[in-house]
Amino acid sequence: MRFYAVLAAIGIGIAVSGCQSGDPTGVLNIGKKKEQASDERITQEEVRAYCPDVTLREGTAFFSDYGKKADKAPENLIYQASIEDVTRSCSYSDTAITMNVAVAGKIVPGPKGKAGDITMPIRIAVIQGGELVYSQLHQYAVAVSPAGATQFIFNDPSVVINGPIKRNIVVYAGYDEGPYKTP
Repeated sequence: MRFYAVLAAIGIGIAVSGCQSGDPTGVLNIGKKKEQASDERITQEEVRAYCPDVTLREGTAFFSDYGKKADKAPENLIYQASIEDVTRSCSYSDTAITMNVAVAGKIVPGPKGKAGDITMPIRIAVIQGGELVYSQLHQYAVAVSPAGATQFIFNDPSVVINGPIKRNIVVYAGYDEGPYKTP
């Protein structure tokens, strides 16, 4: 009797697990061909790969707009934007690294703030061995509300650093209020 009770419990366990998977035959692989498991493992080279850090240059984490003709008095502030965090991800080829550089921040309206789109000058620059190898100024638009702070996330997925890749790369992100000498 005890043998039949154990056998019944095992049968019920198999049936329940088959019901939970949505395919009762899936547990025992009845009537199915073997599927090839996708081989999306991370390679040893990818684990050891170099993905340069992104940093903020001093003075580029904040951007204030007082308007074109107003003096820089607190009562004339339209908005102040700040960068809260930066990050990146990298993909690799035999001869280059392609980076997706992301910037997260917030915009706080000032006394002259009003609802609408504002444009922030965000620059991504890459220095390799003391030489500028990438620089792009983005005019990034964000819809803001005068009611309170607005958060934003900007990313530049097109940062390409051609090889040979050495560990002498510095990536900068930040506001660039000009004058503009590079694109």
